[in-house]
Amino acid sequence: MEILATPTEARAWRHAVRGDVGFVPTMGYLHQGHLALVRRALSENAATAVSIFVNPAQFGPGEDFERYPRDEERDLRLLRECGVDAVYLPTPAVIYPPGYQTYVTVEQVTRMLEGAARPGHFRGVATVVLKLLNTIEPQRAYFGRKDAQQLRVIRRMARDLDLACEIVPCDIVREPDGLAMSSRNVYLTPPEREAAPVIHRALRAAMDQFSAGERDASTLKRAVETIIAGQHLGETEYISLADDDTLEELDGLVQREAVLSIVVRFGATRLLDNIELTPEPARFGQVAD
Repeated sequence: MEILATPTEARAWRHAVRGDVGFVPTMGYLHQGHLALVRRALSENAATAVSIFVNPAQFGPGEDFERYPRDEERDLRLLRECGVDAVYLPTPAVIYPPGYQTYVTVEQVTRMLEGAARPGHFRGVATVVLKLLNTIEPQRAYFGRKDAQQLRVIRRMARDLDLACEIVPCDIVREPDGLAMSSRNVYLTPPEREAAPVIHRALRAAMDQFSAGERDASTLKRAVETIIAGQHLGETEYISLADDDTLEELDGLVQREAVLSIVVRFGATRLLDNIELTPEPARFGQVAD
Protein backbone atom coordinates (compact mmCIF):
# COMPACT_ATOMS: atom_id res chain seq x y z
CA MET A 1 0.00 0.00 0.00
CA GLU A 2 1.50 3.30 -1.11
CA ILE A 3 1.36 6.38 1.10
CA LEU A 4 1.04 9.58 -0.91
CA ALA A 5 1.67 12.98 0.64
CA THR A 6 1.42 15.49 -2.22
CA PRO A 7 -0.62 16.01 -5.39
CA THR A 8 2.49 15.23 -7.42
CA GLU A 9 2.91 11.85 -5.72
CA ALA A 10 -0.80 11.10 -6.01
CA ARG A 11 -0.92 11.92 -9.71
CA ALA A 12 2.18 9.82 -10.39
CA TRP A 13 0.51 6.86 -8.67
CA ARG A 14 -2.73 7.42 -10.59
CA HIS A 15 -1.02 7.63 -13.97
CA ALA A 16 0.78 4.35 -13.28
CA VAL A 17 -2.48 2.49 -12.66
CA ARG A 18 -3.94 0.52 -15.51
CA GLY A 19 -7.70 0.34 -15.34
CA ASP A 20 -10.38 2.09 -13.35
CA VAL A 21 -9.64 3.72 -10.01
CA GLY A 22 -12.12 3.89 -7.15
CA PHE A 23 -11.73 6.58 -4.51
CA VAL A 24 -13.03 6.94 -0.96
CA PRO A 25 -12.45 10.35 0.66
CA THR A 26 -12.51 10.26 4.48
CA MET A 27 -11.57 12.33 7.51
CA GLY A 28 -10.10 9.26 9.15
CA TYR A 29 -10.95 7.59 12.46
CA LEU A 30 -12.35 4.84 10.31
CA HIS A 31 -15.27 2.62 11.25
CA GLN A 32 -17.19 -0.14 9.48
CA GLY A 33 -19.19 2.42 7.53
CA HIS A 34 -16.01 3.74 5.91
CA LEU A 35 -14.74 0.24 5.33
CA ALA A 36 -17.97 -0.73 3.59
CA LEU A 37 -17.28 2.07 1.09
CA VAL A 38 -13.72 0.81 0.69
CA ARG A 39 -14.83 -2.77 0.08
CA ARG A 40 -17.35 -1.60 -2.52
CA ALA A 41 -14.64 0.39 -4.29
CA LEU A 42 -12.26 -2.56 -4.20
CA SER A 43 -14.89 -4.82 -5.74
CA GLU A 44 -15.66 -2.46 -8.64
CA ASN A 45 -12.26 -1.10 -9.68
CA ALA A 46 -8.80 -2.20 -10.69
CA ALA A 47 -7.27 -0.07 -7.94
CA THR A 48 -8.61 1.83 -4.94
CA ALA A 49 -7.30 4.94 -3.20
CA VAL A 50 -8.47 6.37 0.12
CA SER A 51 -7.75 9.86 1.41
CA ILE A 52 -7.47 10.78 5.07
CA PHE A 53 -7.76 14.52 5.65
CA VAL A 54 -9.51 16.38 8.45
CA ASN A 55 -10.59 19.38 6.43
CA PRO A 56 -10.37 22.63 8.40
CA ALA A 57 -12.41 24.51 5.79
CA GLN A 58 -15.61 22.64 6.66
CA PHE A 59 -15.46 23.38 10.39
CA GLY A 60 -16.94 26.60 11.68
CA PRO A 61 -15.85 28.67 14.71
CA GLY A 62 -16.38 26.75 17.93
CA GLU A 63 -16.81 23.40 16.16
CA ASP A 64 -14.74 20.33 16.88
CA PHE A 65 -11.84 20.59 14.42
CA GLU A 66 -9.14 20.42 17.09
CA ARG A 67 -10.71 17.55 18.99
CA TYR A 68 -12.05 15.62 16.01
CA PRO A 69 -10.94 12.01 16.65
CA ARG A 70 -7.77 10.93 14.89
CA ASP A 71 -5.86 7.63 14.81
CA GLU A 72 -3.74 7.51 11.68
CA GLU A 73 -1.81 4.39 12.65
CA ARG A 74 -4.99 2.38 13.18
CA ASP A 75 -6.56 3.79 10.00
CA LEU A 76 -3.58 2.71 7.90
CA ARG A 77 -3.61 -0.75 9.43
CA LEU A 78 -7.30 -1.21 8.63
CA LEU A 79 -6.83 -0.01 5.06
CA ARG A 80 -3.81 -2.25 4.56
CA GLU A 81 -5.81 -5.23 5.81
CA CYS A 82 -8.58 -4.38 3.33
CA GLY A 83 -6.13 -4.39 0.44
CA VAL A 84 -6.26 -0.70 -0.45
CA ASP A 85 -3.69 0.24 -3.07
CA ALA A 86 -2.90 3.80 -1.99
CA VAL A 87 -3.67 6.28 0.78
CA TYR A 88 -3.47 10.01 0.18
CA LEU A 89 -2.41 11.80 3.38
CA PRO A 90 -2.07 15.51 2.62
CA THR A 91 -1.56 18.14 5.30
CA PRO A 92 -3.63 21.34 5.51
CA ALA A 93 -0.63 23.22 4.10
CA VAL A 94 -0.67 20.96 1.04
CA ILE A 95 -4.40 21.39 0.41
CA TYR A 96 -4.49 25.09 1.33
CA PRO A 97 -1.00 26.51 0.72
CA PRO A 98 -0.14 30.10 1.63
CA GLY A 99 -2.14 32.53 -0.47
CA TYR A 100 -4.91 30.03 -1.19
CA GLN A 101 -8.13 31.84 -2.15
CA THR A 102 -10.28 29.67 -4.42
CA TYR A 103 -13.43 27.97 -3.11
CA VAL A 104 -16.38 26.12 -4.61
CA THR A 105 -19.93 27.21 -3.80
CA VAL A 106 -22.91 25.00 -4.59
CA GLU A 107 -25.88 27.28 -4.19
CA GLN A 108 -29.51 26.21 -3.78
CA VAL A 109 -29.02 22.76 -2.28
CA THR A 110 -26.75 24.13 0.48
CA ARG A 111 -29.09 26.82 1.78
CA MET A 112 -31.14 24.69 4.14
CA LEU A 113 -30.61 22.01 6.81
CA GLU A 114 -26.89 21.63 7.56
CA GLY A 115 -26.12 24.56 5.31
CA ALA A 116 -28.28 26.81 7.48
CA ALA A 117 -27.04 25.30 10.74
CA ARG A 118 -23.35 25.41 9.74
CA PRO A 119 -22.68 28.40 7.47
CA GLY A 120 -19.71 27.80 5.19
CA HIS A 121 -19.64 24.06 5.88
CA PHE A 122 -20.52 22.94 2.36
CA ARG A 123 -18.21 25.52 0.81
CA GLY A 124 -15.41 23.68 2.57
CA VAL A 125 -16.77 20.25 1.66
CA ALA A 126 -17.24 21.03 -2.03
CA THR A 127 -13.82 22.65 -2.30
CA VAL A 128 -11.86 19.80 -0.75
CA VAL A 129 -13.80 17.10 -2.60
CA LEU A 130 -13.18 18.80 -5.95
CA LYS A 131 -9.48 19.17 -5.16
CA LEU A 132 -9.23 15.51 -4.18
CA LEU A 133 -11.09 14.36 -7.30
CA ASN A 134 -8.87 16.52 -9.50
CA THR A 135 -5.79 14.99 -7.89
CA ILE A 136 -6.77 11.31 -7.84
CA GLU A 137 -8.79 11.37 -11.09
CA PRO A 138 -10.93 8.34 -10.18
CA GLN A 139 -13.60 6.81 -12.36
CA ARG A 140 -15.79 6.40 -9.27
CA ALA A 141 -15.93 8.06 -5.86
CA TYR A 142 -17.89 6.51 -3.00
CA PHE A 143 -19.97 8.40 -0.43
CA GLY A 144 -22.27 7.17 2.33
CA ARG A 145 -25.98 7.95 2.38
CA LYS A 146 -25.84 8.92 6.08
CA ASP A 147 -24.75 12.46 5.23
CA ALA A 148 -27.76 12.96 2.98
CA GLN A 149 -27.24 16.62 2.16
CA GLN A 150 -23.51 16.20 1.61
CA LEU A 151 -24.18 13.43 -0.91
CA ARG A 152 -26.59 15.65 -2.82
CA VAL A 153 -24.24 18.64 -2.73
CA ILE A 154 -21.41 16.58 -4.17
CA ARG A 155 -23.66 14.97 -6.75
CA ARG A 156 -24.87 18.41 -7.84
CA MET A 157 -21.32 19.76 -8.02
CA ALA A 158 -20.21 16.81 -10.16
CA ARG A 159 -23.20 17.29 -12.47
CA ASP A 160 -22.85 21.06 -12.79
CA LEU A 161 -19.09 21.04 -13.34
CA ASP A 162 -19.18 18.13 -15.81
CA LEU A 163 -16.88 15.96 -13.75
CA ALA A 164 -16.01 12.65 -15.38
CA CYS A 165 -16.13 10.88 -12.01
CA GLU A 166 -19.24 8.86 -11.11
CA ILE A 167 -20.52 9.64 -7.60
CA VAL A 168 -21.56 6.31 -6.07
CA PRO A 169 -23.93 6.42 -3.06
CA CYS A 170 -23.58 3.58 -0.55
CA ASP A 171 -25.97 2.34 2.11
CA ILE A 172 -25.80 3.45 5.73
CA VAL A 173 -24.04 0.98 7.99
CA ARG A 174 -25.53 0.70 11.46
CA GLU A 175 -24.66 -0.69 14.84
CA PRO A 176 -26.71 -3.73 15.91
CA ASP A 177 -29.08 -1.40 17.82
CA GLY A 178 -29.65 0.74 14.73
CA LEU A 179 -27.44 3.76 15.47
CA ALA A 180 -25.83 4.98 12.25
CA MET A 181 -22.07 4.62 12.43
CA SER A 182 -20.20 7.90 12.76
CA SER A 183 -16.75 8.93 13.93
CA ARG A 184 -18.47 11.35 16.31
CA ASN A 185 -20.27 8.56 18.16
CA VAL A 186 -17.15 8.31 20.31
CA TYR A 187 -18.14 11.63 21.89
CA LEU A 188 -21.29 10.14 23.44
CA THR A 189 -21.39 9.40 27.15
CA PRO A 190 -22.64 5.90 28.10
CA PRO A 191 -26.18 7.19 28.85
CA GLU A 192 -26.22 9.18 25.61
CA ARG A 193 -25.02 6.17 23.64
CA GLU A 194 -27.79 4.09 25.19
CA ALA A 195 -30.38 6.69 24.21
CA ALA A 196 -29.10 7.47 20.71
CA PRO A 197 -30.80 4.56 18.87
CA VAL A 198 -34.07 6.43 19.43
CA ILE A 199 -33.19 8.27 16.21
CA HIS A 200 -33.40 5.09 14.16
CA ARG A 201 -36.57 3.97 15.93
CA ALA A 202 -38.20 7.30 15.10
CA LEU A 203 -37.26 7.09 11.44
CA ARG A 204 -38.47 3.52 11.27
CA ALA A 205 -41.82 4.56 12.72
CA ALA A 206 -42.23 7.09 9.91
CA MET A 207 -41.15 4.49 7.37
CA ASP A 208 -43.71 2.05 8.72
CA GLN A 209 -46.41 4.66 8.26
CA PHE A 210 -45.18 5.47 4.77
CA SER A 211 -45.10 1.78 3.83
CA ALA A 212 -48.69 1.47 5.10
CA GLY A 213 -49.76 4.23 2.72
CA GLU A 214 -49.40 7.45 4.74
CA ARG A 215 -48.29 10.30 2.46
CA ASP A 216 -48.96 13.43 4.50
CA ALA A 217 -45.64 15.15 5.17
CA SER A 218 -46.74 16.67 8.49
CA THR A 219 -47.98 13.32 9.78
CA LEU A 220 -44.74 11.58 8.87
CA LYS A 221 -42.61 14.24 10.54
CA ARG A 222 -44.86 14.19 13.60
CA ALA A 223 -44.28 10.43 13.94
CA VAL A 224 -40.55 11.10 14.19
CA GLU A 225 -40.97 14.04 16.57
CA THR A 226 -43.22 12.10 18.94
CA ILE A 227 -40.74 9.28 19.45
CA ILE A 228 -37.74 11.58 19.89
CA ALA A 229 -39.71 13.58 22.46
CA GLY A 230 -40.28 10.41 24.46
CA GLN A 231 -36.71 10.41 25.75
CA HIS A 232 -34.98 13.16 27.73
CA LEU A 233 -31.32 13.18 26.64
CA GLY A 234 -31.58 14.08 22.97
CA GLU A 235 -32.78 17.45 21.69
CA THR A 236 -34.07 17.65 18.14
CA GLU A 237 -32.50 20.41 16.03
CA TYR A 238 -34.56 19.77 12.94
CA ILE A 239 -36.72 17.23 11.16
CA SER A 240 -36.96 17.65 7.41
CA LEU A 241 -39.00 15.93 4.73
CA ALA A 242 -37.63 17.23 1.45
CA ASP A 243 -37.41 16.58 -2.25
CA ASP A 244 -34.79 13.91 -2.85
CA ASP A 245 -32.85 15.97 -5.38
CA THR A 246 -33.29 19.63 -4.46
CA LEU A 247 -33.89 19.24 -0.69
CA GLU A 248 -36.72 21.76 -0.93
CA GLU A 249 -39.13 21.09 1.93
CA LEU A 250 -42.29 19.21 0.95
CA ASP A 251 -45.76 20.29 2.08
CA GLY A 252 -48.95 18.31 1.79
CA LEU A 253 -48.68 14.88 0.21
CA VAL A 254 -45.38 13.17 -0.56
CA GLN A 255 -45.84 12.29 -4.21
CA ARG A 256 -42.24 11.87 -5.35
CA GLU A 257 -38.95 10.57 -4.03
CA ALA A 258 -38.08 12.29 -0.78
CA VAL A 259 -35.56 12.18 2.05
CA LEU A 260 -36.62 12.32 5.69
CA SER A 261 -33.67 13.62 7.68
CA ILE A 262 -33.07 14.54 11.28
CA VAL A 263 -30.41 16.00 13.54
CA VAL A 264 -30.54 15.26 17.26
CA ARG A 265 -28.09 16.78 19.72
CA PHE A 266 -26.90 14.72 22.67
CA GLY A 267 -24.94 17.12 24.83
CA ALA A 268 -22.39 18.72 22.50
CA THR A 269 -22.70 15.94 19.91
CA ARG A 270 -24.87 16.37 16.81
CA LEU A 271 -26.03 13.09 15.25
CA LEU A 272 -27.44 13.00 11.71
CA ASP A 273 -29.57 10.28 10.19
CA ASN A 274 -32.08 9.88 7.38
CA ILE A 275 -34.21 7.54 5.33
CA GLU A 276 -35.19 7.77 1.68
CA LEU A 277 -38.89 7.54 0.93
CA THR A 278 -39.74 5.97 -2.41
CA PRO A 279 -42.40 3.60 -3.72
CA GLU A 280 -39.93 0.84 -2.84
CA PRO A 281 -38.90 0.14 0.78
CA ALA A 282 -36.22 2.60 1.88
CA ARG A 283 -32.71 1.42 2.55
CA PHE A 284 -31.88 1.34 6.22
CA GLY A 285 -28.36 0.00 5.77
CA GLN A 286 -26.78 -3.23 6.79
CA VAL A 287 -26.03 -4.13 10.38
CA ALA A 288 -22.31 -4.30 11.01
CA ASP A 289 -20.75 -7.42 12.41
